[in-house]
Amino acid sequence: MNTPSEGVKEARSGQPEPGARVVSVDVLRGFDMFWLVGGAGLALGIGRMLGSPAKEIVLRQLEHAKWEGFYFYDLIFPLFVFLAGVSTVFFMGRLIREQGRTAALRRLLRRCVLMFLLGILYSGGLAAPWPEVRLMGVLQRIALCCFFSGLLFCFLDWKGLGAVLLIALLGYWALLSFVPLPGSDAVSWGEGENWASWLDTRYLPGRKHYGTYDPEGLLSTLPAVGTCLLGVLAGFALKSTRFRPLTKAAGLFLAGCALAAVGYGWGMYCPIIKKLWTPSYVCVAGGYSLLLLGLFYFVVDVLQVRWWTAPFVWIGVNPLTIYLARNLIEFNKISERFVGGSVAAWVGEDGGYLLKMGVSLFLSLLFVWYLNRKRIYLRL
Repeated sequence: MNTPSEGVKEARSGQPEPGARVVSVDVLRGFDMFWLVGGAGLALGIGRMLGSPAKEIVLRQLEHAKWEGFYFYDLIFPLFVFLAGVSTVFFMGRLIREQGRTAALRRLLRRCVLMFLLGILYSGGLAAPWPEVRLMGVLQRIALCCFFSGLLFCFLDWKGLGAVLLIALLGYWALLSFVPLPGSDAVSWGEGENWASWLDTRYLPGRKHYGTYDPEGLLSTLPAVGTCLLGVLAGFALKSTRFRPLTKAAGLFLAGCALAAVGYGWGMYCPIIKKLWTPSYVCVAGGYSLLLLGLFYFVVDVLQVRWWTAPFVWIGVNPLTIYLARNLIEFNKISERFVGGSVAAWVGEDGGYLLKMGVSLFLSLLFVWYLNRKRIYLRL
């Protein structure tokens, strides 16, 4: 993960300095992580207090699609992968410029191996006996996406990266759309009946999240790298000095709208399925990610409206720390000690839930505020 020690800098014109991080990227990363560190719980609490149909709409958007479909909560993970790609341009670009390509590749490898191992530990790697250890997961997927995207960034320009992205998505789509599984005469997008599930069942060792396959499995990592490459391409656009900041913001926003439209259109032939990370899912999630990046860049870096950004920056500069801390510290249980029992009973079941989730979010924000104040950042 990137840290403030690399410098949150930019010129007054809104153009990023060479190797500097763009403030809006940290803010958007913090906004993304906000939903994982308590924001979703608070929103669920608010949703439970609403009447129908608003209640059903809010609650539905804060769940993952069971199989096909796309809801707000299905954007959280790919947005983070996308932003990891954006950061790659600034992080790897600075390393290559200052230390050379070989040193940058060594740092990239070390960083991704450590993140991969952290992911295994996070999934209970030390507590469970083999083969109950889950080798693939959220952090492992981020590590693999960052590694392959960073590797490609070191050797290809934006045109080459765009070509790799296109080939990866079309190749994955063609395999799942036109090539039957061994022993079958037909293709299927159904759960457990596709190439991604087939390969996980036969070649992915350890515990799979869904028994026979893993949503962060082997084959679906390929299009996930594509999501990261979309972020790399967006990073090139942010870093470019050829365009004015307002033009960049508009371009990102419009590109996002166009890509999301392509994804929904493609979805008629290639279902939008997060658990398979289908190409249509890459386009829809990537489109929304570009749209949000353009919006945040316009507000935060072009208009310089930042009075509201501090909590998101606290999260955005320390995402790995708060992600791990939410599992280790269990803020929800601490919150229940403060406002559970008679307090929760006094305001009713739904009101008690909202109160507990609000306190849990406050504790999470207090935690990242303290880390930022003391300049404590987890670096890989």
